[in-house]
Amino acid sequence: MKPQEIHHRERGEKLIYKNSGSSEVILPPKEFPLKEITERIISCALEVHSTLGPGLLESVYEEALAQEFALRKISNIRQKEISLRYKGKNIGLHRIDYLVENEVIVELKAVETLARIYEAQVLTYLRALDKRVGLLINFNVIRLKDGIKRLIL
Repeated sequence: MKPQEIHHRERGEKLIYKNSGSSEVILPPKEFPLKEITERIISCALEVHSTLGPGLLESVYEEALAQEFALRKISNIRQKEISLRYKGKNIGLHRIDYLVENEVIVELKAVETLARIYEAQVLTYLRALDKRVGLLINFNVIRLKDGIKRLIL
């Protein structure tokens, strides 16, 4: 089953929602899960992008976003290590950029084009941590709203 994309009417961001069952459901923007937290995260990312602009390394945006989270007192774990499992056996460790408020996975990129594999990566992290909402944010865009994708399991 292929995930669906819709554009958020207020911010232009995309929502990808894949139901764990046999059907897909597209939610209107006002019904986004964890909307309050994701809006706070997006607000921080917008501040970082408006201050720094595009064209820098991902690590620079990651550090700036950490500072913005701290200023706004947003709880987060940076470079959270997660265990990947296959048929009950641990097969390796990976790191996610941020786990915010113990609810939302945030992955940052600074690339020319967001490849579909990045979306798959976030969906894998959501399943591995049993979380529902992830944000994929690409800072290498002129308007940050064009670089934000919200992914929901």
